[in-house]
Amino acid sequence: PMDKKAEWTLPIRLGEVLQVGLVVRDLGKAMERYWTLLGIGPWKIYTYAPPALRDATVRGVRTDYSMRIACAQAGPTQLELIQPLEGPSIYMEHLAAKGEGLHHIQSRVEADIQDVLAAFAAHGIGVLMGGKFGEGEFYYLDTEPTLGVIYEIFHRKSRPEPETVYPPDETP
Repeated sequence: PMDKKAEWTLPIRLGEVLQVGLVVRDLGKAMERYWTLLGIGPWKIYTYAPPALRDATVRGVRTDYSMRIACAQAGPTQLELIQPLEGPSIYMEHLAAKGEGLHHIQSRVEADIQDVLAAFAAHGIGVLMGGKFGEGEFYYLDTEPTLGVIYEIFHRKSRPEPETVYPPDETP
């Protein structure tokens, strides 16, 4: 991965895809299905909402939105289930247009994330949605027309402890 500001030419190499994100209508039922059918879990559950979710934007417009997410490792890849709660978001748009299913792939950025966003912008790829949570920030890039899926980049020092886990008797 690129760790410093360099000549941001194509391809923009950010390293491995760490996460696959899926949008769901009912987080509890989705976790249960993945646990029961595939044994994926335990799930760490978080709520992203103001005021903990800061500087949230959708297509460049400052907007409050919220979601509950659950994350579990499936080998080296993390699965993230996202249930939108309130406010306009690309998750709500996804459910309305496509229903439940694959939403994004994600890579971690070690370089200055604003430099990385500028590099994508220089190649005509803007930010669909973003925000800050805890010590991290995340941005969903408008890569669906090119890649068939949204690409999320994030930078975070550490993630807070989960609110809860599923199944309750499992330790993540």
